[in-house]
Amino acid sequence: MQAEMKSLEEKVAQIARMCQQLRGENIQLRQQLAAAQNQSKLLGDRIVGAQTRLEVLMEQIPESTE
Repeated sequence: MQAEMKSLEEKVAQIARMCQQLRGENIQLRQQLAAAQNQSKLLGDRIVGAQTRLEVLMEQIPESTE
């Protein structure tokens, strides 16, 4: 009975350590996700800006009359 209790105690402690580790990893992953989403938005904004500039330039190019 004593050995079973000790084994159970160790398993509970191991689970507690794993939960703590997973919480830390989860926080880190959430931060990475937020950074990636922010980067994605910035890149999307840059694409829209470039698209707008290209459209303006294309309107300035005279049409060819062949």
